[in-house]
Amino acid sequence: MSQTLTGISVGSVAPDFELKDQHGAKVSLSSFKGNKNVVLLFIPFSFTGTCTGELCAIRDDLAAFQNDNVQVIAVSCDSPYTQKVFAEQEGYKFPVLADFWPHGAAAKAFGVFNEDIGCAMRGTFIIDKAGVVRWSVVNGLGDARNNGDYKAAIAAL
Repeated sequence: MSQTLTGISVGSVAPDFELKDQHGAKVSLSSFKGNKNVVLLFIPFSFTGTCTGELCAIRDDLAAFQNDNVQVIAVSCDSPYTQKVFAEQEGYKFPVLADFWPHGAAAKAFGVFNEDIGCAMRGTFIIDKAGVVRWSVVNGLGDARNNGDYKAAIAAL
């Protein structure tokens, strides 16, 4: 089965979701509405080179991505148990959510779930305080994101 992944359109209201983070706490996208802009990062798989490298780059420059005005959220279809070990091992100080069951429901809502492989593509969505997608990019599985691109998009909010 071949599919085209396009992601949700800029200017659209971001679909809400509620997923468990690496500590087992439920996190909903709507909980940030009115309070913080959100940088939502879908990653294909925890513990893989490109995914780990991308999230470690954010971890190492966290103040640029997460502060009083912006919240970083990473999501993959891995289990909550995997996310716990992954986040602890890498020292992530932002939510790492498990879109595990129903498998890929949040990724599907954002149009970045790859049915052939059973994982999320590298979708990045910047969502404003009103819950509207203001910037997005969807990269292929092996195509790392450019952090500078979404730093600029955050600065424009």
